[in-house]
Amino acid sequence: MSTESAAGLLGLDRTKISNIESGIRGINAERLRTLACNCACDDPAYVEGLVAMANRVGRNWWDRYRGSLPASMLDIAEMEHFATRIRAGVTVHIPGLLQTGDHATAVFRMGVPALPEHEIALRVAWRLERQQILEREAPPTFLGVIHEAALRMQFGGRKVAWAQLEHLLAMSERDTVIIRVIPFEHGSFPGAGQTVNYLQGPVPQLDTVQIDSTHGAEFLYQEAQLAKYRAQLDSMEQVSLSPLESRDFIHAIAQQL
Repeated sequence: MSTESAAGLLGLDRTKISNIESGIRGINAERLRTLACNCACDDPAYVEGLVAMANRVGRNWWDRYRGSLPASMLDIAEMEHFATRIRAGVTVHIPGLLQTGDHATAVFRMGVPALPEHEIALRVAWRLERQQILEREAPPTFLGVIHEAALRMQFGGRKVAWAQLEHLLAMSERDTVIIRVIPFEHGSFPGAGQTVNYLQGPVPQLDTVQIDSTHGAEFLYQEAQLAKYRAQLDSMEQVSLSPLESRDFIHAIAQQL
């Protein structure tokens, strides 16, 4: 549907439609259902999944960072908030939802070009605040498949690295957090080595893959793309150690520091 058609249907001007599409302006449930009906969307579960996102009351915590951080970073926080399950495959970095503040600081200090300290502090605060979804009453299930290389990277030095591994062990004791390790000795594994986050929505149409890149986060949502990354994460999980074996493996690396 064109912007002009949507504006006429909802009784809004074109600017407001553009702001809704870009996420600057919200849309109420009634208008969302009107759009869905006139776009011939006959999947009630999908429509209600969208309505649940539209029915947010007031500002969310990530809105405080609007105008200070890139929009893609706010999008990550919002998608994690609504996800029912999150799967991460990482080779060099610890998953963001499991990073300590010191580890995150060391990672952001390696940005190119270098960020000023106040920008680093802002990004660390955002990353730590994202982690509140794992603390809430009904947290999403989180599965992190972590390559041994990421566990041995000493971002911030040995002390910071040891504390990061101890934090991973503590988080892995939670019922909703599963950590699996791919050891070096397992040899090859699927994927191109980039960080992959698969965010499962309340319905399959709201699934999203987020990939880290040098120029920022990329988001994929076409079914062919989603299927490819589901298969990649499935394969990574198959060649990884069990959760119990992974805890023992992480503990052994921590003892070496």
